[in-house]
Amino acid sequence: MKKVQLAVIGGGPAGMAAALSAYEKGIRDILVLERDKELGGILNQCIHNGFGLHAFKEELTGPEYAARYVDRIRQEKIPVLLNTMVVDVQGGMPCQITAMNRHQGMFRIEAGAVVLAMGCRERARGAMNIPGQRPAGIYSAGTAQRYVNIEGRMPGREVVVLGSGDIGLIMARRMALQGAKVKLVAEIMPYSGGLKRNIVQCLDDFGIPLRLSCTVTEIHGKHRVEGVTVAKVDEKLNPIPGTMERISCDTLLLSCGLIPENELSRGAGAAMDDVTQGPVVNPRLETTAQGIFACGNVLHVHDLVDNVSIEARKAGGFAADYLLKGKEEWGEAARPPIPEKVKSSLPDARDASKQLICIGCPVGCLVTVGKKEDGSLSITGNTCKKGEAYARNEVTAPMRTVTSVIRLAQGQPEKAAGALEDKKEARTVPVKTAGEIPKEKIWECMAQIRKARARAPICVGDVLIENVAGTSVAVVATGNVPAKGQGL
Repeated sequence: MKKVQLAVIGGGPAGMAAALSAYEKGIRDILVLERDKELGGILNQCIHNGFGLHAFKEELTGPEYAARYVDRIRQEKIPVLLNTMVVDVQGGMPCQITAMNRHQGMFRIEAGAVVLAMGCRERARGAMNIPGQRPAGIYSAGTAQRYVNIEGRMPGREVVVLGSGDIGLIMARRMALQGAKVKLVAEIMPYSGGLKRNIVQCLDDFGIPLRLSCTVTEIHGKHRVEGVTVAKVDEKLNPIPGTMERISCDTLLLSCGLIPENELSRGAGAAMDDVTQGPVVNPRLETTAQGIFACGNVLHVHDLVDNVSIEARKAGGFAADYLLKGKEEWGEAARPPIPEKVKSSLPDARDASKQLICIGCPVGCLVTVGKKEDGSLSITGNTCKKGEAYARNEVTAPMRTVTSVIRLAQGQPEKAAGALEDKKEARTVPVKTAGEIPKEKIWECMAQIRKARARAPICVGDVLIENVAGTSVAVVATGNVPAKGQGL
């Protein structure tokens, strides 16, 4: 039986941040357990930008954000077990962990403390009771994201998205950029569940309609999706007779909410909260199971990964204090107020020439742009200078950063950004434009990216396309691809 001071379950942004925080407080005997073949969690397939504005004070893509933590894990030589599934956790002094992988079989670990950082999962079709058969072409938005961004495969060509959460909005844009026709995004609530900046960048920029108070009531097709029926809903979220409309499509993407991954938490005997669907914790992020802490999306679903990392650092620090202090000094703490997800809303009417939702930061201020008598612009509603700069540029010369993937030439081995072990062959490397390009150049830029092929070795920041679409801006790699036999 292996014995460690601290075990962290989950190698995503929460797990890595918690492990590093505990290490900084003096805990050296740490083990991170991750069921995937690499660290980074869901960030490895989130090739879009918008991460890191709070945690690192700069805008990063998902792989770049994950790599910041992976590099630190490697520098501090914190042990990691990849491809390892934890099947049971029990609190106590010490805590007991049962895990398994193909090399060691089933084994047990004793830990002085445990940090739960398993993240969350998507709500499946079965939870939504949509009538119809089970044809091919129905995917969760996250599954489609993996197909497009990691495996280089297109799920379909005519797409309807159900749910306007952030991942649904992002995948609507991603599918459009890859050449699919996105018919609409349907949202059952009278407001969008995504960040305001994502509504602007992912829907408004590409002319993708968002239908609020609307849902899918039936899926058509036997072997492959042939279409869906959508309908308006009333205040009780029931379909309104006479509002049904059939939309032809070959793909339905489901973005209908995230659920904290808490089977292990329940198995450990931790009390669960009905509001957050995560474990009840005290102000030191300790669950009701002795010695077990929780953080990140396993605790409650966060809108920003930056907040996940910030919270996880606190959990790792508290777990270190628990190990370094005696029981009497540690004491007891009261339960904190449970955070509730804040509903985002948009104005009923959005006139791009007058009202803009700022995408300079996640706050998403509603900025009003008008003209003074002397012809100069009048900009109000912004809470920082970024809002003024964004609004001025948006009405004169709108600019965007483009993120995508470039296929590897056949036979090229790939290793994801910051991975700690060799991978099998993969098909893509994540990329972005090194700076913003004119909005009208997005499609020309994407045409070059789709045609391009890359060869290993590739490092983060390597230029893969120079002067894309004649903009004088380069397309650079945001992930690493070592040559065969090389490590990172």
